[in-house]
Amino acid sequence: MNEKKTKEYKKLILFTDGGSKGNPGPAGIGILIFNKEGKLIKEVSEFIGKTTNNVAEYIALLRALEISKEFGADEIEIKCDSKLMVNQLKKRWKVKSPNLKILHQKVRLLLSAYRKVSLLNVPRSVIKAADKLVNKAINSSLDKDVEVRFVENETESTLF
Repeated sequence: MNEKKTKEYKKLILFTDGGSKGNPGPAGIGILIFNKEGKLIKEVSEFIGKTTNNVAEYIALLRALEISKEFGADEIEIKCDSKLMVNQLKKRWKVKSPNLKILHQKVRLLLSAYRKVSLLNVPRSVIKAADKLVNKAINSSLDKDVEVRFVENETESTLF
């Protein structure tokens, strides 16, 4: 399932999902990365600690963007079910939450490295497999007591 980085992966299709049981609550992310022919090349299911659903959605996308760079892609198509995140990244809606502002800036920075980006808000049924990976991560880690915390001036030290 996990292949070595090659030049054949100029375009990748990312299915991302993040979720929490409770808001905030134990949270996880699910990521599926396909090549342009639709072949699955990477699958990720990770527990990310205790956080909100919206933060989990952003973390899923951040992680997917970091991973997709390993494959040398310069074009990505992102499919996720977070209407909030998609509209914030397309600058249709403002980012009000301080925690989301930090993640939003990081995502926009990573997106700027790609020649072409397509960001689509899709129904959950389209990314059902990513949603299952989220639930798998959360369910396998319910006994852990971890919390995602934000450092006050993190954007100054990590973005520039």
